[in-house]
Amino acid sequence: MNTPFVVPADLEPLERHPKAVSPGESIGRHNPACFGCGPDSPRGLHLDVRAGEGFTASASMQVEPWMEGGPGIMHGGLVSSAFDEVMVKVPMLVDPATVTAHLEVNFRAPIPVGSTLTVEATLLGRQRRKVYAEGIAHLGDPDRPVAYGKAMFVAINAREHFADHVHKSQMDDELKDRMSRP
Repeated sequence: MNTPFVVPADLEPLERHPKAVSPGESIGRHNPACFGCGPDSPRGLHLDVRAGEGFTASASMQVEPWMEGGPGIMHGGLVSSAFDEVMVKVPMLVDPATVTAHLEVNFRAPIPVGSTLTVEATLLGRQRRKVYAEGIAHLGDPDRPVAYGKAMFVAINAREHFADHVHKSQMDDELKDRMSRP
């Protein structure tokens, strides 16, 4: 059953986590093998998501030929992956670990191969464990978005959440060992 995704009006106020990175700094990578941000992902997006002012983050990427969907344009699934990666990083400004529970992307215009895509995300607020964000994607002019996104993330205990799966990861053994410890 599909229900409409609506951001609640009664969100709790946000407070930046004391250990959150400063504006302009890279928001940490959670897994070196991550398709979205991991430097060790053989065919990943390799996004470097940077914190902005307040509760914002952004990343830019070159749209390469391997990303093609329709002739000469970026595959929509990769645009969605870019939104997911940038938007999942903004909750890290208030909470150390969240996972995507809902992601919605609306496309407005094709994204040509050879262009530079920028995704900007804003944290809207939280309701207990649920954290809400929205984003836009553009080709250099934020006033002319090529796509919009909104998402809901859920705060987790990363060790517990990934415990049954970390042994299958491409992470190096040291990280796997750290994740497996109680």
